[in-house]
Amino acid sequence: MSEVLRLKDIRRSFKQGGQTLEVLRGVNLSISRGEIVALLGPSGCGKTTLLQIAGLLENPSSGEIFVNGKKVASGADKLRTDLRRTQIGFVYQSHHLLPDFTALENLLLPQYIANVNKKEAQHRASKLLESVGLAARAEHYPSQMSGGEQQRVAIARALVNRPALLLADEPTGNLDPQTAEDVFQVLVQTIRSLKIGALVVTHNEDLAARMDRVLRLKDGTV
Repeated sequence: MSEVLRLKDIRRSFKQGGQTLEVLRGVNLSISRGEIVALLGPSGCGKTTLLQIAGLLENPSSGEIFVNGKKVASGADKLRTDLRRTQIGFVYQSHHLLPDFTALENLLLPQYIANVNKKEAQHRASKLLESVGLAARAEHYPSQMSGGEQQRVAIARALVNRPALLLADEPTGNLDPQTAEDVFQVLVQTIRSLKIGALVVTHNEDLAARMDRVLRLKDGTV
């Protein structure tokens, strides 16, 4: 399968109180299309920092990033923006839906930003809402949906521009166990059906064990 993400010798350090704090100390990983990889590690070990770097939201101190086969330099702002918009989807612990827009509109907006035509955008949005079991909620606002429903809309929104890579940071962390299970199943089924690669940060060992691979971040390395 084709590789959608490769991180090569990624290092990230921060200046803190006159000292240098090394968070990532040479991380190497790769994810292939259709593969779901869990990333585990104790709080504060740098999981979110690694995810931000993989998603081109933060620059590493050193190292190389390849997204869908393209090497991404730290200063390549236009390329980084284009790749984030077209090749990478994000799901966070909080859904971050726009409260004044319906579920359908929350899926339409990122497509319009990516210059998808209106007819195609409507089709994609409707199909994805159907795939996550929310076709009947298309015209509902976030405040009219449960936490699990809102997170399923967030998953659909992350995938609506058909990215090669999905990055998820504790996507079920704010949900009760049964809702978390439901959302996890929707997440996995949708990723599998679209054949994209995914890196999922989680503290849930049971969920991690059901993914294709488990990586552990400890002492700044995987």
